[in-house]
Amino acid sequence: MIVPVEPQYGGGSLADVLPSVAGALSVPGEQNALGLPPSPRYAVLLLDGLGWNLLQRHADAAPYLASLLPTGRSLTAGVPSTTAVSLTSLGTGLPPGAHGIVGYTSIVPETGALLNALSWDAPVDPRRWQPHGTIFDRVAAAGVATRNVSKARFDSSGLTAAAFRGSAHRGADTIEDRLDATRFASREGSSSLVYVYDSQLDYTGHQQGSESWQWQKELAAADMFAQQVRSALPRDAVLLVVADHGMVDVAPEHRLDLDAEPALTDGLRLIGGESRFRHLYCLAGAEADVIAKYRERLGDKALVLSREDAVARGWFGAVEDRVAPRLGDVVVAALGPVALVASRRYPHEAGLIGLHGSLTDDEMLIPLLVDAGR
Repeated sequence: MIVPVEPQYGGGSLADVLPSVAGALSVPGEQNALGLPPSPRYAVLLLDGLGWNLLQRHADAAPYLASLLPTGRSLTAGVPSTTAVSLTSLGTGLPPGAHGIVGYTSIVPETGALLNALSWDAPVDPRRWQPHGTIFDRVAAAGVATRNVSKARFDSSGLTAAAFRGSAHRGADTIEDRLDATRFASREGSSSLVYVYDSQLDYTGHQQGSESWQWQKELAAADMFAQQVRSALPRDAVLLVVADHGMVDVAPEHRLDLDAEPALTDGLRLIGGESRFRHLYCLAGAEADVIAKYRERLGDKALVLSREDAVARGWFGAVEDRVAPRLGDVVVAALGPVALVASRRYPHEAGLIGLHGSLTDDEMLIPLLVDAGR
């Protein structure tokens, strides 16, 4: 059985990046746990879906990023290893058990509805759902010019409000726009922090697979973009390149369709999470039966745990009382080559090739690459 990668909250996870940047920027009270180089200007480029293992395997397609590997290191994503969870951990410096975004989809306990944290499709106030201040709040309060460069449509999203409030959003839908916005923002004031987000690598991996030639072509484009971001920065700025998760490819014959096996939906009121990490919300008294059925069906291809056992393993960090009911009564973390799709409930997801969310090293390990320029 594959040994799960435990999240390294507190000194080796994505949640530790921005607190360390704040420390490197000399923001009072912030600790530079990752030992980043001191500088008055930082840019953090997040390439969605760029796993540490994927970059190592395809380093020849990314010469600039590969040149930073010898001085770089791997970090862990949080659990589940998925975009909404990771971006909120990045922005807040907190594990998911504290910030409360615990999956691609998760239950709203007060209503019984599912919240898709990327599209924010339930009437939930993101500032109440995630009430903690962000690192951007603290950095901006210290007088650092703080900017968030991503697609224009993200400006009004619930996820942006939850994860990145405190930063001024700069809508930029093309590469040229992102570079212009980065060039301008990185020169504001006497000290600056610019966060830049690019999603194309993740999109291509989902559609074509992370081992496809299309993904490698996109990696080469991401590599060129990262180098252009470095060139757009002042000489005294430090560029960090990070990611939110890695990715694995799951062939169609390894997809287990929950909607096609009634025994796997008996006792459930909702299916949340995503196909590599499911939150299963059970009817009263059904939890033990659900655990037994899923363990029998999946064997060593997945870890099937009660909420309490998953929390005890530290997967979500310290879990606040308001957050605990958002976690599945049962969680299923795929470790082997399997995806738990639900073709009727989530037909789009059922057709994806590249996937993430679980605790394998391909999904959990992400790069921290540092280019101090000069």
